[in-house]
Amino acid sequence: MHFDAEFWVALGFVVFLVLLAYVGAHSKLTVALDARTKRVSDELAEAKRLRDEAAAVLASFKTKAAEAEKEATAIVAQARADAEALAKETEARMADFVVRRTKQAEQKIAMAETQAAADVRAAAADAAVAAARSVLRNDPQGTGASSLLQREIDMLKSRAH
Repeated sequence: MHFDAEFWVALGFVVFLVLLAYVGAHSKLTVALDARTKRVSDELAEAKRLRDEAAAVLASFKTKAAEAEKEATAIVAQARADAEALAKETEARMADFVVRRTKQAEQKIAMAETQAAADVRAAAADAAVAAARSVLRNDPQGTGASSLLQREIDMLKSRAH
């Protein structure tokens, strides 16, 4: 009997498989595959746990961001209210300052008017004295002095009022 090469290859392969089964390679292969399956399963469980943890952290950050935004809005609103209150207070102080300065200016004007009136009276009195002196020097007898004096007195009265 003459067998061809394909027969011998097939026979060698069958003997190889029987030998592997006899040595227990299939149980070792099963154990290795089971270990790999468990390792992959553990990695998937760890990945799921990490994903859940990351989702929780993200939700926490979103909550904190919303709280920070609310706090920032409250701070801005408080700052605006403070600025408005300060502006109103400043405006009131400025109005009070203007009133006080106006009153001071009016008092100074009144004092200046009083002083000017006193100066005018003093100048009028000096002018009357000078006129009287002039008249008395020119007309020592007093013939035209009384009419001139009366005229000057009337003029002083009109200037003083």
